[in-house]
Parts: sequence; C-alpha cells; structure tokens
Amino acid sequence: MNARAKDLYERMCSFLEKKGWKFTREDEKLLIHFSTAGEDLPMFFVLRIDPERELIRLTSPLPFQFSEDKRIDGAIATCFASYGLADGSFDYDIMDGSVSFRMTASFRNSRVGEELINYMIICSGFTVDKYNDQFLAINKGFLSISDFISK
Repeated sequence: MNARAKDLYERMCSFLEKKGWKFTREDEKLLIHFSTAGEDLPMFFVLRIDPERELIRLTSPLPFQFSEDKRIDGAIATCFASYGLADGSFDYDIMDGSVSFRMTASFRNSRVGEELINYMIICSGFTVDKYNDQFLAINKGFLSISDFISK
C-alpha cells in the first residue's frame, strides 16, 4: 500500500476524531463511513483514499431510489442540480434509480491539510442536504420537475 495514502488516511481519521465525529474504519480498504442528520433526511458518507489515482473520494448515497415511473424525472433533476454546482456532482443510475453525491480531490504531489478535509465534508453535507429532500419530493410526486427547475 502507498505510504502517502496510508498517512493521509490516518490523518483523516485523526481529524474526524478531533472533531468528535463517530465513524467506522476499513483500514485495509482505506475507507471511512460516517453519517449525520440533515435538516430532513439522514445523510451517509464514505471517504475513500484511492492510492493508485492519488485521489480522495467522498461519496454520499441518498437513502432512497427513484421509482420506475419517476426515473426520467430523476435523471433530469440530478443533471440540473449538478450543472449548478461549483464542486462535486450527483451520480445517477437510471437502471435502479439510485443517486449519490460525489466529490474528489487529488493529493498528487501535495500534502493535504485539515482544511481540505473539512471543506469536502461541509460542502458535501450542505449540497446533499439542499437537494435530497427535493429529489425525494419529486419521487413521491409532491414536486414537479418544472417546479424544481424554477426554484
């Protein structure tokens, strides 16, 4: 295993401990799982170190899937939301209706500080919390795709 990747993983775990976050570690896979409560829905996160590509990957799978009759609306909503983001994107699987948020950062030829880790967590949390309830409302028929776009 890449020593720089392992060191970064340990520093990420230390950062989360220092902040008082509860998380689980998968040391062999360089994975960290944690969750938090948003304003309306729970949010789940996975921080992953990719030693081969020298990337930090933060993903947040949403706790629901778009139903079959709302999959096209789900595709439009996730594309529209991603288009307006300054960082990160929503990944959408039209086959099963699943959505997750993704943000990456390279650590190639650099030393990652706590500020980047904090930024990735805060920015991802804000973004997921902003959109997860709107995506769920679209899925349940409470919000039309045209109303979502006009917001």
